[in-house]
Amino acid sequence: MTTAAAEPWTAGPGAGEGLWRPASGCGPDCLPPPAAPDVSRPRRAGRLLGVLGMLLAGAGLTVLLPLLSAARGRAALRAWARWMLRTLGVRLLVRGRVPRGRALLVANHVSWLDVLAVLAVSPARMVAKREVRSWPLVGALAAAAGTVFVDRSRPRDLPATVARVAGALRSGRSVAVFPEGTTWCGAATDCRPSRGFRPAMFEAAVAAGAPVVPLSLGYRYAGDPSTLPAFLGAETLWASVRRVLAARGLTVSVTVSAALHPAEGADRRALARIAEAVVHPVAPTRRRTLAHLPVPAVRRAGRRSWYETALVGAVSYQDL
Repeated sequence: MTTAAAEPWTAGPGAGEGLWRPASGCGPDCLPPPAAPDVSRPRRAGRLLGVLGMLLAGAGLTVLLPLLSAARGRAALRAWARWMLRTLGVRLLVRGRVPRGRALLVANHVSWLDVLAVLAVSPARMVAKREVRSWPLVGALAAAAGTVFVDRSRPRDLPATVARVAGALRSGRSVAVFPEGTTWCGAATDCRPSRGFRPAMFEAAVAAGAPVVPLSLGYRYAGDPSTLPAFLGAETLWASVRRVLAARGLTVSVTVSAALHPAEGADRRALARIAEAVVHPVAPTRRRTLAHLPVPAVRRAGRRSWYETALVGAVSYQDL
């Protein structure tokens, strides 16, 4: 048994497009076949107008956020995200509670709805690609909410981005990231991004001594698991939005798992693999039993659950 020590993070001369532009195996076949809309045209138009109204409200929020206290700003952002989901006709179902205080929130990535779902549960600072900053209204709101933008065309900037995330965690803010780096259907295992959870942002949690909280996002349509809200490949955002606006009975579930507390000097790669096993509990080789055990959602009386202790031990003392 050996100690897994963290190595210094550098982009290195080999850093390039493959590292920064992950791809999934998803295609049009991963989406449900075209079908008649569930809701009437006037209802769809009403939803669209409601969404535009919420975007305008978000524009107003960009002005208010710098003037509000941190607590009130987070409450306003959470309320905005929840109302946006309702306006879209999406029901939010939350299992568990995000621990109070700072944390690195890590989640699987299926849809543009994921951002709203995470903010509705915990209004954390998001990590997003730089292009989001230029989106009308959305980019301004993201910037006002403290989003950390990543320039994926400049891999050598990654260490500075990790440092900014670590700084946010040290200041007491939670940060949310989708470590798969791209969306995928969430249904077919052969569609998952080949390299899984990218470990870079986990280094920020290790450096800041912050817990990592895995979030599992899932979607149901008319009661059954569905890829309807997935945003994949060459599909346009508008096409995905129209599919959501036309759906009735769409639910997004957010399952909050037990916090992982990395030991000092923990290996970011091992931490990423453990978090991924919690979010995607598919039978990984020698971690099958641990990945399928029940996960307590909340720490009690300031003590770690046996599950958290086992995971911390794995990060600190095992080469995974």
